[in-house]
Amino acid sequence: MAVATWTLAKQTALEQATVCLGAPSYFLLHYKLSVNVETTNHIHTTTHNLLSSSAFYGGGASWEKQVRHSSTPHRPNGLSVLVTGAAGFVGSHCSLALKKRGDGVLGIDNFNSYYDPSLKRARQNLLSKHQIFIVEADNDAELLKKLFDIVPFTHILHLAAQAGVRYAMQNPLSYVNSNVAGFVNLLEIAKAADPQPAIASFVELGLRIEHQSPLFRRAQNGSTGEKSINVYVTQEDKEVARDFTYIDDIAGCVGALDTAEKSTEAVERREVRLNSRVYNLGNTSPVSVRKLVAILENLLNVKAKKNVIKMPRNGDVPFTHANVSLAL
Repeated sequence: MAVATWTLAKQTALEQATVCLGAPSYFLLHYKLSVNVETTNHIHTTTHNLLSSSAFYGGGASWEKQVRHSSTPHRPNGLSVLVTGAAGFVGSHCSLALKKRGDGVLGIDNFNSYYDPSLKRARQNLLSKHQIFIVEADNDAELLKKLFDIVPFTHILHLAAQAGVRYAMQNPLSYVNSNVAGFVNLLEIAKAADPQPAIASFVELGLRIEHQSPLFRRAQNGSTGEKSINVYVTQEDKEVARDFTYIDDIAGCVGALDTAEKSTEAVERREVRLNSRVYNLGNTSPVSVRKLVAILENLLNVKAKKNVIKMPRNGDVPFTHANVSLAL
């Protein structure tokens, strides 16, 4: 069942991408492409291009062999999937889930420094052990064209995006470049590809528990070397709660690829309505940060040193609760 019906033939790709950015919590966007996308083919995802000619053309036969090997399915009627943001938390789990069931998987990720790149490097090493190759680059139009020249992808799982909330106040253009322009690049290249792939896109606007999280943060005590946890509450001293979701439940979004369909000439002539769908994924059971810390204390058998701090007024929301009724 659909949360919303998306008709790309009636909206530009840029409008579609902007709608994605306004969605709450976790969303799985599942749609087919129309050829009537009224936008430029020359938008780049970042102000710095990681892709000089030596970066991927210079890789030569060896680089192309890795690309082909990684994207080749190993089951009858298996999919060949391009996964953007493959070195991310969600992207790496989805890539492994696809590979486990015998699909071909090629990843792409820019390994930026928004958070410690060593986390993505560790996931890259893990994926490599499972014969999943990650192309290190942005969603650059020229690179994407090159990849589609090498591999006839059947599907795209689009997970790449600039994450975070507070950073958007410091560098809003990074979100436009990555989340809007990068998405448009991908739609344009996929639209022109032959064969044309089906696309499922996953937008995560929830907050993960990591060193950048506004929920709680470890603070170094210089005198003792011990670490305390800054636990955030609202400006009104109310509990902050999140609809924390188990990663394997989110990685189940790869199932959308099995029902994603390609555009047809009838769709492009608008004789047939696009069967596009949007699903909200989540746990549906918010947990307060205090309770989460208590659970960790119990499991680790360690009493946390907590500093209760009011959450800054910077766009972070104090409460999230996913409605997944249409995804059941």
